[in-house]
Amino acid sequence: MTVTLFARAFTILTLLCLPGMLWPAHAETIRVAVAANVQYVFDDLRRAFKAESGHELQPIFNSSGKLAAQILLGAPFDVFLSADMVLPERLYAEGKAVTQPRVYAQGLLVLWTTKDLDLTHWQQLLISASIQRIALANPRLAPYGEQSMKLLHTLGVDESLKAKLVFGESIAQTNQYIHSGVADLGFTAKSVVISVEMAGQGRWISLPQEAYTPIAQGAVLLAYGQQHHRLAAQAFYQFMFGTKARAILTQAGYAVP
Repeated sequence: MTVTLFARAFTILTLLCLPGMLWPAHAETIRVAVAANVQYVFDDLRRAFKAESGHELQPIFNSSGKLAAQILLGAPFDVFLSADMVLPERLYAEGKAVTQPRVYAQGLLVLWTTKDLDLTHWQQLLISASIQRIALANPRLAPYGEQSMKLLHTLGVDESLKAKLVFGESIAQTNQYIHSGVADLGFTAKSVVISVEMAGQGRWISLPQEAYTPIAQGAVLLAYGQQHHRLAAQAFYQFMFGTKARAILTQAGYAVP
């Protein structure tokens, strides 16, 4: 009887030591400030992280600018997934982040429409009289908007298109303008148009990377996370640079470093 009980106990201990079974005794929920362009892939990241660690993620989606402003004011976020590197660098300099920003993904721009438009000659289409509204994210708040404006400037049409531009507060609002038809077409992230939610809706075309800078998106472990949920926050921060996260992000339309 004693031998049987010992064998059972040994089996349980063995199972607990198998890869993937080393979950913490107390799983935590951490709050992640997530740039709006990442929202379509975040569920996949959340599920993979929970399967690996046992911890749960609570995302808060918004433009990177607004999230950074909230963090500077003391918002209780544990990790920040930005749509650029400038804002994470600022948070680190201000002491709100405890790790130097690292690039977890590079975002790519596309031109998207849900109307019956031929995007083959998209540059001519932008300046044509048939196009009344072109949507893009606010360049002061959203890196995708900043790079959209850079592309228009590179093409030499930023001034002539001013009257047509409709700005969303984030890439999410920009997507609403395009998807609803409020805008004839607009600039968004490749990760949006190939997502499960949006795949097959409308038409899109990748934009030449020489006309803008692919958006280096940085992650930082925040001081709040280090102080209140250290192990879980550190685990997710490290997860974002691991093999599983990289594979998920690549599948979702990002380039990974």
